[in-house]
Amino acid sequence: MVSFEVAESNPEAQIKALKDLIEVAGAVVSTLDIDTVLQAVLTSAMRFAETPAGSVALLDEERSEICLVAHEGLSADFVKSERCKIVPGGFTEQALEKCEMILIEEIPYEPLFKAKNPMMLKEGIQSIICTPIILKEKAVGILYLDDFVQRSYDRDRLKLLSVFTSFAAVAIENAKLHNSTRLLAITDCLTGLYNFRYFMQVFKQEINRAERYVKPLSILMMDVDNFKKFNDEHGHSNGDRVLLKVGEIIRNSLRKVDFAFRYGGEEFAILLPETDLESACLLGERLRRAIEEETIGAFSAVTSRGITVSIGVAAYPRDGATLDLLFKHVDEQLYRAKTLGKNRLHYMLESFTGGAA
Repeated sequence: MVSFEVAESNPEAQIKALKDLIEVAGAVVSTLDIDTVLQAVLTSAMRFAETPAGSVALLDEERSEICLVAHEGLSADFVKSERCKIVPGGFTEQALEKCEMILIEEIPYEPLFKAKNPMMLKEGIQSIICTPIILKEKAVGILYLDDFVQRSYDRDRLKLLSVFTSFAAVAIENAKLHNSTRLLAITDCLTGLYNFRYFMQVFKQEINRAERYVKPLSILMMDVDNFKKFNDEHGHSNGDRVLLKVGEIIRNSLRKVDFAFRYGGEEFAILLPETDLESACLLGERLRRAIEEETIGAFSAVTSRGITVSIGVAAYPRDGATLDLLFKHVDEQLYRAKTLGKNRLHYMLESFTGGAA
């Protein structure tokens, strides 16, 4: 294994690479789809380095994993695991930590290497170029270029690979900026939950998906009890703290596939894909109790009691087969919870019959 800095490229090599670089540059400026750009970067880099296979993986620093986002010339078995742990002391870790290209022209077959890279050896990869993708002086991913034979690489040409990874870094930065801007447009600035506008969009999508795949879908509508009175007595800053805390408890209680929204004022909505009424009620009751219990200490300076919420629950298709019907039904259940004394969850025992729990 060798870590090195490549020598200056000659003009002929630069001219030969120009067409590939222009192609990648065109992909970067023509789309915000990061997968499309990274696939273009990979294809052009493989052609430039004359390798039959390769991949691009992005770093998940929190989990110490890399996530495969583009690949070519590799078997289905090799790429089926899209995420893998970074092996301590391995060449990927070295490239990421040192922000330097790692070149292995002859894959060693000693036991230690076999133990750390069994899938690579099974795939038959015998030489590899491992180039970090660097964004703001920090490695955020890896460009791998693989060959199934041992070979020597032209050091003069390899320096230009950093140009390809620079395009990848630009694509990642553009995607992050785009996602951040989009997130601002669909996020409530106080609680960090999704906003009302995005609620209507997602609600429609999830209703359609539930209908198409014959899956259940549940919705919770939640209202903070006596919020106006709390605001009047303790001030709007404390009121904002309440909404922030409720949003935090909701967010920490849901699955990754669930959606939480600040519907407006002190109202919250939660969409639970592939969740039936019983499961939704269990979650709603856990949330109600968690909010009451966790806010006792958080607001002890202004009130001796915890913050309470009222919750209405409805499920598709049981309580409505359209967006309008389901929303009307869950809104009615929330109203019933509040008129029956607040700090409770309400749903219909039998839809549209008036039986209540």
